[in-house]
Amino acid sequence: MGDPGGRLHQHGAVQGLPGLPGPPVTPHADTRPPGPARETGPARETGPARETGPAPEAAAPPVLPAQTTAPAQTPAPERAAAAPGQGSVLRSGALMAAGSIVSRATGFVRSAVVLAALGTGLTGDGYAVANTVPNILYMLLIGGALNAVFVPELVRAAKEHKDGGAAYTDRLLTACTAALLLLTAVAVVAAPMIVSAYTGYTGAQASTTVALARFCLPQILFYGLFTLLGQVLNARGRFGAMMWTPILNNLVIIGAFGLFLYVSHGSGGGLTADETRLLGLGTTAGIVLQALALLPSLRAAGFRWRPRFDWRGSGLARPLRNAGWLVMLVLTNQIGYWVVTRLSTTVGRHAEAAGLAGGAGYTAYSNAYQLWIVPQGIVTVSLVTALTPRMSSAATDGDLGAVRRDVSYALRSSAALVVPATAVFAALAPWVMGAVFEYGRTTAADIEVMAGMLMAFAPGLIAFSGQYVLSRGFYALSDTRTPFFLNLVIAGLWAALSVAAYLVLPLRWAVTGMAGAYSLALFAGLAVTAYTLSRRLGPRAGGRTERRATAVHTHLRLLLACLPAGAAGHAAARAVDRFGDFAAVGAGTAAIASVVVLLARPLRLTEITDLLDSLRRKIGR
Repeated sequence: MGDPGGRLHQHGAVQGLPGLPGPPVTPHADTRPPGPARETGPARETGPARETGPAPEAAAPPVLPAQTTAPAQTPAPERAAAAPGQGSVLRSGALMAAGSIVSRATGFVRSAVVLAALGTGLTGDGYAVANTVPNILYMLLIGGALNAVFVPELVRAAKEHKDGGAAYTDRLLTACTAALLLLTAVAVVAAPMIVSAYTGYTGAQASTTVALARFCLPQILFYGLFTLLGQVLNARGRFGAMMWTPILNNLVIIGAFGLFLYVSHGSGGGLTADETRLLGLGTTAGIVLQALALLPSLRAAGFRWRPRFDWRGSGLARPLRNAGWLVMLVLTNQIGYWVVTRLSTTVGRHAEAAGLAGGAGYTAYSNAYQLWIVPQGIVTVSLVTALTPRMSSAATDGDLGAVRRDVSYALRSSAALVVPATAVFAALAPWVMGAVFEYGRTTAADIEVMAGMLMAFAPGLIAFSGQYVLSRGFYALSDTRTPFFLNLVIAGLWAALSVAAYLVLPLRWAVTGMAGAYSLALFAGLAVTAYTLSRRLGPRAGGRTERRATAVHTHLRLLLACLPAGAAGHAAARAVDRFGDFAAVGAGTAAIASVVVLLARPLRLTEITDLLDSLRRKIGR
């Protein structure tokens, strides 16, 4: 799926690539990638971006970090002493999570303003498609490749080239930017064909959507620049900028739609030419500012890019070959997304023609998806981003046991928050949707439809988070081929089950069934991916206690705690429903959290009890 409104992205990291202009890389504790205290080669990381959004954000989508150091320049004892441990992983993850939380919060304000202005009908669907297509094309044709191979290639060049990879880095940046410019130009020209491929719109609806798409498609260039420059920052240990600058994008879009509401006076119907121009340019301006806002951080990091076009014989063919499997993986995801987009926009047209109360089409699906992926974007992405350099380093050393332990740790730690979040979505969906989206042209019937979609998505959040962690385990092993074949399970089931939902279910429930189809597909993909990675990493080491501390056991105990917690949360929300959606969400969430905390020690949920003990110690200090 894609990133529907803007791009919170699962970004990643990059401090001091050796050989790049700027300060030399040094292995002090505040710049080294997280990892155990052992001597290692440079950490390598790969990973595609979010996949997702209803396209939405993935929409949400979502461009991962990567780090490297130059251990060969530092004596082994100094390197070992400098390597931070688990605390550094948590601190790095917390920094990124904080940026993601603020970004997501402003993102929901943005989404609420967009929904208040356009509603969930055909006008909202047209804008959602036009605004999502740039993200889809970017990820499909170049984004996944950049995320998968950009940093590993820079790391290799830093080790192998006499200039520390400076010239190679300039060439790779120049080649990628040229490709982005070409892709953007072709996409703008081909906008009518692109819109036609994703929708069945005709007449004024098609014209408006194409016009919006032409204003939005230049975002492809700035998405790419944001990723490229952000990866350079991450390699230099500057984690914050790439997680915080999307806030600027959200604020610009909020301003553009606020102005639209003011000048249009909330009138219904389609968009005029001036309104189309305002919304299209305003949306793209947010992405432009998001990318350009990285420049001060790059300058502070001492980075200077000198474009180079001497590509022949420079070794750029290898990264293109390595990126091929990632491009194929993104392609299979987009086939599934294309099926859902095509079917859901068709349902939306039929629902409006039939006078069905509540938007049952693509916009409703996009907004439910965008809310659904938030816990994964905040918790799992931040944690795995901090862990990936350490996993890559262990894989480089051939220490598959360490990779297994880090994968297990990421699965268990992220589940401690993701599984309760699943309970919140399943038990409190009507109130959560109402609190976030029930403004302007959004009706109670719209909220009911979106709440049903959120509940259908909810169980899949556990599998979505787990799949993200496991795929990064393969990328740490420099294997992009296996995840492609495993992803075929998800994409194939998702598309097939979505078609079945469209054909079998009533109009009101067809798109809700597509959301449930995605959840089922994710669980099937998680099962085969976990089995394959487990065989790749070899048998689990350690004693009886460690063997019992598996991700499966942790998830089962969390589910056992969250079932009564969800029931208590729903009852609490109903009890205070008369005070409004926010009160219901607050009471329900507090009830769920309280029950989970009370059951944590009896159920031996160490991931939760350790977190609580850490908070108590900090409060005590």
